Amino acid sequence: MEADVREIDVQVGEEAVKHPQKTGVRNILIASGMVVAIAFGVYERLSTGQEAAVSPPLTVEVIKLQSVQSYQVKRFYTGEIVATRRSDLGFERGGKVIEILFNRGQTVEKGAVIARLDTQNLEAQLAQLAAQRSRAVAELRELQNGPRKETIDAARSQVADLENRLRLENSRRDRRTYLYKEGAISREQLEEVAFNRDALADRLAAAESELAALQNGTRPEQIAAQSATVAQIAASMGDVEINIAKSTLRAPFDGVVGERKLDEGTVVQAGQAILRLVENLTPEVEIGVPPQVVQNLKVGSSQQVQVGDSIYPAQVLAHKPEINPQTRTRTVVLQLATNEQTMPASGEIARLSVEQTVSTQGFWLPVSALIKGERGLWSCFAVAPEGETYRIERRDVEVLYTEGDRVLVRGTIIAGEEVVNSGTHRLIAGQIVNKE
Repeated sequence: MEADVREIDVQVGEEAVKHPQKTGVRNILIASGMVVAIAFGVYERLSTGQEAAVSPPLTVEVIKLQSVQSYQVKRFYTGEIVATRRSDLGFERGGKVIEILFNRGQTVEKGAVIARLDTQNLEAQLAQLAAQRSRAVAELRELQNGPRKETIDAARSQVADLENRLRLENSRRDRRTYLYKEGAISREQLEEVAFNRDALADRLAAAESELAALQNGTRPEQIAAQSATVAQIAASMGDVEINIAKSTLRAPFDGVVGERKLDEGTVVQAGQAILRLVENLTPEVEIGVPPQVVQNLKVGSSQQVQVGDSIYPAQVLAHKPEINPQTRTRTVVLQLATNEQTMPASGEIARLSVEQTVSTQGFWLPVSALIKGERGLWSCFAVAPEGETYRIERRDVEVLYTEGDRVLVRGTIIAGEEVVNSGTHRLIAGQIVNKE
């Protein structure tokens, strides 16, 4: 309208130059038109304000607050897959490795031969001990059977011969004694005969004792001593046989060769690792959790464990009693339920989800009910009755927990109040609204 007025002023100026007589009349007409236009504009604005004043209040959706005493939260704890059994296998004795039958990644059954040591010296030692044992056993049998009949007969004949010779010497001694008394021989000749007679008596006593020993058989002590000798040799043979057996390395359980540490021809020491065997049965998971969470994971309970993109059912096997000094957590051991096609590898990262109940008082609100407050806080709009309508009131709240599209809050709200559910961007504090 101001542009139109300026255009009229320009036209009036031009006409005043051309026709000075008509200038006064035209000025009066123009002024009257401007007054009418201004009056019309004022009337139009007043009409619009009256219409706005009588427009109805906004209608809002509300939710009635219900107090809760706790909420469920799902938390994740991280651990790793571990083999049920994992062993670095080696020989119990030193020696030269002559054969390794398995390589990395190959499956091994329990009891299968994995590697062998050279045993030539042990086999030679075993053969020598076997010969010694045979000789000792033969001597033991001889002692157990006792002397032969021929030996006893020979001893008996020797006793009889000595008895005859002793009788002869007794006769000679009697004659010499008589001659000595008659003075026919000297005392020296008499003593010579007496000495021979005593010597034969001693030999006869020894022969009789030997014959009695042969007739009585071998003494139990001799048999026991020889039996001990046989047992000692047998024990030495057993020790060599054990060393030969320990020169063959066998798998203690079903598994997979994880790492091969050396090759054939290497001279190893006792206990030196040859390869690593990892059990290929159902793997286990070790996960550290806070001590207060352990009570929620009962032994035997079923859980869900995530490995990579796969979810596996698992069962709690045990709780380790000690607390890790670095992480201040207790280790929970779980066994996965898998098949051979989906079996995770040892060392993979595993995640355990645990549902926990947190005790706290608050109210659940949809996220759409929140508005940003001052200094990073949050607020919501409560509706208070005012006659037949409701007035918006701003309430400050604290967000305790977020779950999807809802939040748990507490603050200057109470149970039973009604809070605007959505559309908070259209509202201000003190505004009059209606409820749906």
